[in-house]
Amino acid sequence: MFTADEQTQFFESVLFEATGQSPTILFMEFLSGGCINIAVKLETTAGNFFVKFSERPEASAMFAAEARGLALLASTGTLRIPEVIAQGQKAGRGYLLLEYLPPGFRAKNYWATLGQGLAALHGHHQAKFGLDFDNYIGDLVQNNTPSPNGTAFFIERRLQAQAGLAFYNGLIDKALLNRMEQLYPKLADLLPNEPASLLHGDLWSGNVLVDIAGQAGLIDPAVYYGFRETEIAFTQLFGGFDDTFYAAYQEVLPLEQGFADRAGIYNLYPLLVHVNLFGTAYLSGVERVLDRFV
Repeated sequence: MFTADEQTQFFESVLFEATGQSPTILFMEFLSGGCINIAVKLETTAGNFFVKFSERPEASAMFAAEARGLALLASTGTLRIPEVIAQGQKAGRGYLLLEYLPPGFRAKNYWATLGQGLAALHGHHQAKFGLDFDNYIGDLVQNNTPSPNGTAFFIERRLQAQAGLAFYNGLIDKALLNRMEQLYPKLADLLPNEPASLLHGDLWSGNVLVDIAGQAGLIDPAVYYGFRETEIAFTQLFGGFDDTFYAAYQEVLPLEQGFADRAGIYNLYPLLVHVNLFGTAYLSGVERVLDRFV
């Protein structure tokens, strides 16, 4: 880690490059929550900023993809997204400079407006599944090469990609890989044929903030166009959101019947991502889904 003086110089140079001004940094607060990059709140004479940075070689590419994802989400006008101020590399460190969203307390309609806003986001469609650029989920590359077939995209770009990586790294054995392969031919009959919806892509509670107005703000996206049920299933994986959120979503954009029965299939993707990021403790969740469908 660089020294306090080096930190100040780095942040001052980032702010100057981004704003053309030389604000004085009054206070730096290193924030918790990130397991890959370093996050800092900067209080300056020009206002407050949020910056993420890393010395990892891939950091610039990761932040460039994140900036494009945030801009895409913001362009829909559906949910609160921090403004991207600048992204680049300086002194061997990739960085992403964002608007700082002051935290608040959940308003009474917080969960309802989040559900309605997510449904509105999912109402943005395109002809093909995927995206015109690849991005990252955690620090794993997320292949978004477009496909006209949603089920094929989910199998090839999501499940096969993560299962193959886990097998290559010795995190799953050949038997489990074979069971995954046995599942794929069944998915065309199990998953509804819905249009490609714009997704946040990594929607769990840690990526939802409460702004000063008491409403939700979304951060750390892994955007692409995919099956919207993938996103709803992911919100349920690690504890779930409030029931009001799901009720509000259903009022705007009802899910097809049987979603609860197939939610586990969608969650194979984030579970395999977690296997690849954090280890085999998440394999039990994968095996439970396979026990049910294979």
